[in-house]
Amino acid sequence: MRIDAHQHFWRLANPFCNWPTPAEDKIHTDFEPADLEALLSAHSITGSIVVQAAPFLAETLYLLDLANEASFVKGVVGWIDFASSSALADLDAFASYPLFRGVRPMLQSIPDTRWMLNPSFHRIYEQLAKRSLTFDALVLPAHLPHLSELAARHPGLSIIIDHAAKPAIRNGMTGFDAWAADISKLAAQKNVSCKISGLLTEAGPGARLADLRPWLEHIYDIFGPERLLWGSDWPVVLMEGSYARWVSVCEEWLADKPERSRELIFGETACRVYGLAGEERDERIHLMEGKGRGAH
Repeated sequence: MRIDAHQHFWRLANPFCNWPTPAEDKIHTDFEPADLEALLSAHSITGSIVVQAAPFLAETLYLLDLANEASFVKGVVGWIDFASSSALADLDAFASYPLFRGVRPMLQSIPDTRWMLNPSFHRIYEQLAKRSLTFDALVLPAHLPHLSELAARHPGLSIIIDHAAKPAIRNGMTGFDAWAADISKLAAQKNVSCKISGLLTEAGPGARLADLRPWLEHIYDIFGPERLLWGSDWPVVLMEGSYARWVSVCEEWLADKPERSRELIFGETACRVYGLAGEERDERIHLMEGKGRGAH
């Protein structure tokens, strides 16, 4: 099963849609399941994981509704307000949806890079681990040492680094050594996985595989294919390329790797990390019956 482990949907008219703005003109339009389905089919991709793009509970409910209607969506990574008194209740409510797979606080937008280590969040991390839900880490290189501390504190928590921590590839090799050292330390924690996604955007216009290869090879070496997940970051990828371009770059990069590595990165790791293996779509829809749309 080939899985796109990282994609988004949004409808600009939704009151919680605060990004993209008109400044992101290439993606400042609606993107919904019908827009993605043909791309998945063209690249023999069986399913996807849709990830939150706005820090609102209402957006997670919107994504869960879309996912229930789109058979190719295999899971939803949503959002809760970790600092809210209702955080555990909100997590409990979302966890009752069979397609709910984890949470993603928007760490890159929080000025305090140590925010994730707040002791008051301990019970949230415990509940995520207990429910086999993921903590998707939308981080920048500056967050990596603190994320490593979090992973050590909570070894039962499945942490997934989005976009390899968004290294500034467009600046050449300037920041490579510091990023490589910090992400290597984090990779030593076996409860941490990493998404091969978003890197075309970080590389900038006209980037080629040669520009990306040092970064890709490093995460391959430190995580191994068993802890790497491929994702398109569609439609954000359209800012600097296309869905087909990102697929092509990654397939070219993996061409000399063992076939087993390609199988893991393009799907099997995502199935394991997000708990997709063995699920039947009809059973999930049956369990959703009676909830109603926007029930929480």
